[in-house]
Amino acid sequence: MTREEWFRMAAILGAGTMLPKGLLAEMITADNGLKASDFGKDFIWGTATAAYQIEGGWNADGKGESIWDHFSHRPGKIARHETADVAADFYHKYESDIALMKQMNIPAFRFSVGWSRILPNGIGQVNQKGIDFYNRVIDTSLKNGIDPWLTCYHWDLPQALQQKGGWTNRDILGWFEEYVALCAKSFGDRVKNWMVFNEPMAFTALGYLVGSNAPGKFGYHNFFAAAHHATMCHGVGGRTLRRLLPAAANIGTTFSVSHVEAFKNLSKNEETRRRCDALFNRLFIEPTLGLGYPYRDLPALKHIYKFILPGDEALMPFDFDFIGLQNYFRVIVKNFPLIPMVHAINESPKKLGHPVTAMGWEVYPEGIYDILKQFSQYKGIKNIIVTENGTAFPDKVENGAVHDPQRTEYIQSYLKQVLRAKHDGINVNGYFVWSFIDNFEWDSGYRPRFGIVYNDVADEKRIIKDSGKWFADFLKK
Repeated sequence: MTREEWFRMAAILGAGTMLPKGLLAEMITADNGLKASDFGKDFIWGTATAAYQIEGGWNADGKGESIWDHFSHRPGKIARHETADVAADFYHKYESDIALMKQMNIPAFRFSVGWSRILPNGIGQVNQKGIDFYNRVIDTSLKNGIDPWLTCYHWDLPQALQQKGGWTNRDILGWFEEYVALCAKSFGDRVKNWMVFNEPMAFTALGYLVGSNAPGKFGYHNFFAAAHHATMCHGVGGRTLRRLLPAAANIGTTFSVSHVEAFKNLSKNEETRRRCDALFNRLFIEPTLGLGYPYRDLPALKHIYKFILPGDEALMPFDFDFIGLQNYFRVIVKNFPLIPMVHAINESPKKLGHPVTAMGWEVYPEGIYDILKQFSQYKGIKNIIVTENGTAFPDKVENGAVHDPQRTEYIQSYLKQVLRAKHDGINVNGYFVWSFIDNFEWDSGYRPRFGIVYNDVADEKRIIKDSGKWFADFLKK
C-alpha cells in the first residue's frame, strides 16, 4: 500500500492502527513537500487555545462565575456530565506549557482572557489576581520568544451579566467597552496582536438560538438581539483598542466560516445555498465592512431591524487590520421548506461516503481554499489570518506515545490549500493550529481531542503527539 492508502485505512480503523514497520516513522517525518519557508518569511505560525477550555481554576483567586461555569454545572448540558472546572489546568501549568511550545518551535500563542477572571461581576470591581495571571502568561510567552495573540472574548460571558440579559441586553455595549478597555490598559504595553471576538456566529446561534451552548437560550428573538449587539460590539471593541493601544497594534477579529455548496448543484438548492452562506459566512463580516446585513439573500434578517436604533449602522463598521478565518469543514445543503429561516438541510458527509472526523465533520481540504478565495473578494479586508484549523480523532496513548497520522495528514492537506491560495494571490499571511493541547470541547466534553499535545485528564500529563512532532519539525524548515 502507498502512504496515502495507509492514511485512508487508518481513518477507517481508527487511532492505534498498526502499520508496517518503518512506515509510521516515515509518515510522521514526511512533510509531503511542505516547508514553512514556502509561505514566506513574514508568515505567522502559531497554536490557538481558549481560556475556558484550558485554564481550569474556575473559582480560584477571586474569579467570578462565567456562563460556561454555570451551564456546565447544570445536569444534562454536557456530555458525560463533564465540566471545565480543571480543564487542562493551564492556570497552574502555564509555565511548563509555554516552555513546551518553545520546545516545539511555536512562534505565536493565541489565547483568550476570561472576562470573569479579571472582572468577576462583568463590570466594576477589578480582580487584580486575574490581571496578574494574564500578565504572567504574557511575560512567560515573551521570555520564551513566543508572541502572544490575545482574544478579548471567547464565549465566557460573566454569569452576572447574563442575569441581566447577556448579549440580548443593549447595555452590553457599555459593559464590553469597559472590559476591553481594561484588557488594553493592562496588557497593551506588551501584546501587539489583538482579536475582538472569537466566532460571533457560533456564540450567538448556539447560545441564544438553539440553546446547545451557554447560556442555553432559545428563539429567534434572542438570536437577532444577540447578533445585532455582537455586531455593534465589533465596532465598540475595535475603536476602544485603537484608542488605547500603541499605534503599531495589530487589531483584528475572527469568524467561523464554511464553504457552502448546493447539493448536486441543483437549481432548486441554489437559493438555499445563498441563504446559508448569508447566515454562516456573511452575517457579521458584511456589516463590519460597512455593507450592512445581507438581508437580500436572507430575508429573515429583516427581524434584526427591530433592534437597530438610529445611528447604529454608522457605528457597526470598523477598519480591522486583519480578519481571522476559522475553518474546519464545508457545508452541502439542499432545500427543505420545513426548516425556518434558511429552508435548508445539511447533507451528511457519511451518507455521501466522505471521510469524517471524530466530530462527524467532513474532511475536505479544498474547502479552506474556497472560503479564503471568497473572503479575499471583499475590498475592505486588508489581511487574512487562519486563526483556527484542526481536527479531532480518537487518540490513544501506546507505550508512552500518541500516533495520530490522520491529524498529521489533515494539517498537511489543509496547509497545501492555504499555500495554493497564497500562490494564487490571496492575501493570507498566517495559520494557527487548533489546538495546542487537548481541552474541554464545550458541550461535547473531553472526548473530542483536537490537540497536537495530548493531555491526560486524570493526571494532566502532557505528551507531544506525532502531529505535534511533525509540526515542530515543519516550523524549522
